[in-house]
Amino acid sequence: MLRTHTCGELNLKNTGEKVTLCGWVQKSRDLGGMTFIDIRDRYGIIQLVFNMDIDSALCEEARKLGREFVITVTGKVTERSNKNLKIPTGEVEIIVDKIKTLNKSKIPPFTIEDNTDGGEELRMKYRYLDLRRNPVRKNLELRHRMATETRNYLDSKKFIEIETPYLIKSTPEGARDFVVPSRMNKGEFYALPQSPQTFKQLLMVAGYDRYYQIVKCFRDEDLRADRQPEFTQIDCEMSFITQDDILNTFEGLAKHLFKKIKNITIDEFPRMSYSEAMKYYGSDKPDIRFEMKFVELNDIAKGKGFKVFDDAELIVGICAKACGNYSRKQLDKLTDFVRKPQIGAKGLVYIKLNDDGSLKSSIDKFFNQHELNKFIKQFNAKQGDLLLILAGEKLKTQKALCELRLEMGNRLDLRDKNKFSPLWITDFPLLEWDDEAQRFFAMHHPFTSPKKEDIALLETNPGEARANAYDMVINGVEIGGGSIRIHNKGLQEQMFGVLGFTKEESQAQFGFLMNAFEYGAPPHGGIALGFDRLVALFGGSDSIRDYIAFPKNNSGRDVMIDSPSKISKEQLKELY
Repeated sequence: MLRTHTCGELNLKNTGEKVTLCGWVQKSRDLGGMTFIDIRDRYGIIQLVFNMDIDSALCEEARKLGREFVITVTGKVTERSNKNLKIPTGEVEIIVDKIKTLNKSKIPPFTIEDNTDGGEELRMKYRYLDLRRNPVRKNLELRHRMATETRNYLDSKKFIEIETPYLIKSTPEGARDFVVPSRMNKGEFYALPQSPQTFKQLLMVAGYDRYYQIVKCFRDEDLRADRQPEFTQIDCEMSFITQDDILNTFEGLAKHLFKKIKNITIDEFPRMSYSEAMKYYGSDKPDIRFEMKFVELNDIAKGKGFKVFDDAELIVGICAKACGNYSRKQLDKLTDFVRKPQIGAKGLVYIKLNDDGSLKSSIDKFFNQHELNKFIKQFNAKQGDLLLILAGEKLKTQKALCELRLEMGNRLDLRDKNKFSPLWITDFPLLEWDDEAQRFFAMHHPFTSPKKEDIALLETNPGEARANAYDMVINGVEIGGGSIRIHNKGLQEQMFGVLGFTKEESQAQFGFLMNAFEYGAPPHGGIALGFDRLVALFGGSDSIRDYIAFPKNNSGRDVMIDSPSKISKEQLKELY
């Protein structure tokens, strides 16, 4: 090794030792007779001392070093007179007697500091420099620790890690595939996997009853803060289990990670049906760190001559505690918020409960005090509270009120990033109807089993069938989901039929899986957790890019290596 120690491990116990360190120049300070240099590596930072009176040539050499030069130094560990207790090595320094430059550096395009002056696009272009900064390094260390603890937990539960192929068959369901042309098979293509779904089911047929993989997946879809074209998931499957077995096992994984990584004990992991989540939160991934549940008002709000309510499919609201003192300006801002195109509401109705017990509302023309008191009672509101009400199409209104609820949660500081409120959402619809395609699509995927009591609905009313599926949600973020799978060829064929596949199409796309079901397929189910999202949640960030070593930008580009890029005519010719 070129070094005896790292820059982050030395302390007073090492006083008097002769050491050799390697690293990058963080900064230097020339004080005339003395020169101080901070040297940094992955493990920390420590101060080097050069004394002009002791060795002027060495001091002159040190003064020529620029930021980010790679150096190796040898010297003696001594106690610092002006200690820096903000860093672990801040009580010692190195009196250098030998220095060597291993490599010079150009002046970096941004400062390699915790609070850098580089914008995101610039830092993405020079990601290898950004990765030297402490916050980014800590993010990747967190990711490493979480991967290690995930493997430790699953190994303790007798799971086996098995790799599945990256070059697979393209399928028409789900998001768009990234496709890869095959040079040896003219005009034919592989696809990169959106998930190892069929392979992990085949592993269950093969008898590997507990499988997992921390695996890369690929989806050619529009991007946002919690999406990347390539992402990582904790992919798992189990045989001879029920839904409760899956939920208990992976609730256990979440609790294990919270305890090991954040030293937080999670006691309760409540379960909520999809219909409950939509009714009370307007979302299938509700943030339950705070209450503010939806209250439906159709029975008391209709028939009073207020057209907005009378024509609405749903009238629903929330109660913002202690917000009755909101000014007209604040209420106008909330109205502007819900009218944003991405929210989609046409307006906002409010009822203020003043501290003196009087009421003030935006619908005074249509509802008298006695009628408004019915609203108050429905919400169980108190003096000083504010009622916020939306009306319109059911689904659109639920979604708009969900966004308003989250906005109020932010304004009232109810969404504490250091508080974690996980839950399971269960009993999703099995199918969703697409008006444009005029057919059903699988809400989860085509291999999800209906609940046993709903199988008959596939023949009579498939849109009402519920899936034996579940999502893990933490703080309003969908961390992952899964389902009990179909393991019977006949039921799988029926499911493909409901989805509009002909027998020939289902055989061509998934014949290998249905054939496997004829050789003793066990009951099985699984889950996939978004590893990038989970790490970002633990790190307190909304963006998964901060926790990926070399991420893509919002356009799906890697601006550092300039990818995607064009390929040569020769390559194109080889690929026909």
